[in-house]
Amino acid sequence: MGFRIVMDSCGELTDEMKRDSRFVSVPLTLRVGDMEFVDDDSFNQQECLRRMDESEECPRSACPSPEKYMEIFLDGAERYYVVTLSGHLSGSYNSARLGMEMAVEQKPELQIHIFDSRSASIGETLTAAHLLECEERGMDFLETVKDTERYIRGRKTFFVLENLDVLRKNGRLGNLKSLVASALKIRPILGATAEGEICQLSQARGIRKALERMVEFITEQVKDSEHRILAISHCNCLDRAQKVKEALLKKMKVRDVLLVNTGGVSTMYANDGGIIVAI
Repeated sequence: MGFRIVMDSCGELTDEMKRDSRFVSVPLTLRVGDMEFVDDDSFNQQECLRRMDESEECPRSACPSPEKYMEIFLDGAERYYVVTLSGHLSGSYNSARLGMEMAVEQKPELQIHIFDSRSASIGETLTAAHLLECEERGMDFLETVKDTERYIRGRKTFFVLENLDVLRKNGRLGNLKSLVASALKIRPILGATAEGEICQLSQARGIRKALERMVEFITEQVKDSEHRILAISHCNCLDRAQKVKEALLKKMKVRDVLLVNTGGVSTMYANDGGIIVAI
């Protein structure tokens, strides 16, 4: 096999990607109370949400080990493109780099590039999809790396969550006042900075108003949507995701649409009812 696209499990694989052996998902693990979940095909979203709701402890995630990445890099392909969630949110990027160094010591001829997606969830998915497009257009390794780094800089991520407690307790929100926001039913509209940190774009009272405001932000900030893929991930709220998709498609033309349910890591941080949009 010529190449593999490796993505940590914070990025959601579409059904098509799951059927394509060129895509590999490297699972993180989740700890909810006394229960451990592996973020792979065995992940049970409903059970995880139930235990999160019942547990007084904040759930935690652990990134894949460098050894796990190394094993994948030594499985026989010539070149590997690796997409991790933002380095500001997880150690997955650094773990992948260590795995790369270990693999190259054994096989110096390997071509491996680690992309910090500066995003998470469906933002990683779009990066992986772009990598496949580059390969299928016949671009060489260095051209693919350069073009994908450019793509990452231009891709945008937005999200609205019903519950910010996991992000706050795990130190991912900085100075956002999640407890006050929750008490007042204020829902912040969040996004990612160019460096991959979470930032607040606006806020609204109630989830419906917040989603409407997010749609406004997306249409205001994305001026070349007809050349882009609209990607939406949702945590256990397909109807809400469909409404966001319909609202966006009324205001913009896009090249394609991806809509997926969140995997384990994204479920833990987005929590029940969360919506993430990347474009």
